[in-house]
Amino acid sequence: MMGSRYRSENENLRAHIATLRAVVGILAFITLAMAYGWNRAGGDLRIHIPPDLRSGAVLKADDPRPENIYAFAQMVFQTVNYWPEDGQADYGKAIFQATYYLTPRFRDELDRDLDQRGKAGELASRVRSIQEIPGHGYEEGRVRVLGNGAWVVTLDFRVHEFVRGTPVKTVAVSYPIRVVLMRSDINQNPWGLALDGYQGDGPQRIAESGKAPPAGMGQKQ
Repeated sequence: MMGSRYRSENENLRAHIATLRAVVGILAFITLAMAYGWNRAGGDLRIHIPPDLRSGAVLKADDPRPENIYAFAQMVFQTVNYWPEDGQADYGKAIFQATYYLTPRFRDELDRDLDQRGKAGELASRVRSIQEIPGHGYEEGRVRVLGNGAWVVTLDFRVHEFVRGTPVKTVAVSYPIRVVLMRSDINQNPWGLALDGYQGDGPQRIAESGKAPPAGMGQKQ
């Protein structure tokens, strides 16, 4: 009788130990899964910090502010339009440098423009740079929401071009640029944004006052 009771207690003890081991295993699995999730969340999180935090800000992940969208568009577009030595080589290099910040559609559009300008002899020995027109910088109306993760940014630049040191173009141009959210590797594109081409009628010459230019000035920029 005594031996039977001991055997029963031993079996109960073994069953209890097996249950505890199972619980420990499940908890260990849950802990590892949570650790992996936290690690992934920290690596993929994009927070867009506005340039002026004096009045505070409520920030959400993957929610770019208008100021950030404008700064992104300005940075990438200036990169594409910077040809320091020879547009024949520099334009293609600039497009390649900005690849991760362009949608495939806009990349194709720029490649076609590169090809057309090259065939027309518009790039050889040409130096180009663009600078924001003073007084035409960021303001609320320059970033317009299209919806579904898309915006139109209006950039007003003064375009300078030289051929073999001789000035050939100095004009003020307004560029309406579409900016969209784009899934990408955070190491290649930490902004999570991309330029998607021109909106509406595309680039238009303007007077530096912001008024419309004289008739006949709307040509390819």
